[in-house]
Amino acid sequence: MDHAADVPDVFDPRLYAVGVPHERYRLLRDHHPVAWQPEPEIAGWPAGPGFWAVTRHADVVRVLRDHRTYSSWLGATQIRDPDPADLPFLRRTMLNQDPPEHGRLRRLVARAFTPARVDAFAGRVRERARTLLAAARDAAEDGAADLVRTVTDEYALLNLTDLLGVPPADRALLLEWTVRVIGYQDPDDAPAPLLGPDGKPLNPRSPALLGEMFAYARELAAHKRRHPGDDLMTALATAGLDPAELEMFFFLLTVAGNDTVRSAAPGGLLALARAPDEYRRLAEGKVPAQSAVEELLRVHPPVLSFRRTAAVDHEPTGQPVRAGDKVVVFHASANHDERVFTDPGRLDLGRTPNPHVSFGDGPHVCLGAHFARLQLRTLYEEWCAAMPVPELAGPPGRLVSNFINGITRLPLRVSGPPG
Repeated sequence: MDHAADVPDVFDPRLYAVGVPHERYRLLRDHHPVAWQPEPEIAGWPAGPGFWAVTRHADVVRVLRDHRTYSSWLGATQIRDPDPADLPFLRRTMLNQDPPEHGRLRRLVARAFTPARVDAFAGRVRERARTLLAAARDAAEDGAADLVRTVTDEYALLNLTDLLGVPPADRALLLEWTVRVIGYQDPDDAPAPLLGPDGKPLNPRSPALLGEMFAYARELAAHKRRHPGDDLMTALATAGLDPAELEMFFFLLTVAGNDTVRSAAPGGLLALARAPDEYRRLAEGKVPAQSAVEELLRVHPPVLSFRRTAAVDHEPTGQPVRAGDKVVVFHASANHDERVFTDPGRLDLGRTPNPHVSFGDGPHVCLGAHFARLQLRTLYEEWCAAMPVPELAGPPGRLVSNFINGITRLPLRVSGPPG
């Protein structure tokens, strides 16, 4: 299929190391709301057949809600096609299932992952935010610190491991696994990829590369059955999941649960550093923290895109989408759609309504959104209480990824009176 010369590329993960390509998204929304994107070989990762990019808010919501037309099960949910031999394995996780199977697994997990269980950790989350921010301030060089290295990576990881009930000695493993799976497109963020017999990189989500994580999940679940605690892994170990479902849910929590906050927290601080007047409205209590969290999630969604596979032939906006075609929704574009958000490029911490799709929509809306919001709200409140007006002390670094909206470096001023 030909790629029209005036259709901008939004696939190349290297684009996102410079910044989210909002001008390209705008051109697609205005002129090619469902646009064909080639999928060339990049950095050793093999070429693919191409996909349809969906960029308008209404269309993104429609795709995410319509599982009969747009399946998570047919081809899983990453832009890159999995090895066909890995597909049955990938379909074990509820992320890559469609209703009704997805609903059965989600209901089992939701009984363990309740808002009340999450809220029980609120005090620990707040104490951790205070401790990490104070340590970053105390260890600052020339009044500045890299907030990713000193605060947000640890904050996301330790909050998650508290909730899961992972022993302190094992916590570094979870970050290692997250970096391997999420940062695989970025040569500076992930370890060198393992190569298959054909010399091509192996998919970090393949069973061959997840065995260590799954073995750990089985051991931890067995330990929790013998020594139950007030934590999520104890609840999951007794929730009626079969062993493969438990392993895949541990994978999903470890990677998605960690990286959602790991990406959103520094992204929110960066947005505040670029809009000091809005930060002051938050610090002075002129906008509620809950509203600020939603707007910061809108302008910096942790996930850039998600893939579905067309289950039937159809023609959205007149384009001939065929059964088996990949259809990729772009959350970061939908969140800036002028048809829904007035002046979307402006940070407005009091914006209401704010129907962003940063946690998805439809049956797959993020199960951990409540925990993520709790962590983000707490971090921003503690920053306002103890830290100066956020100010960049150097250029931020961004992840090479068309999937995760990652910040790899965020040098901010941390010395001075609270702003």
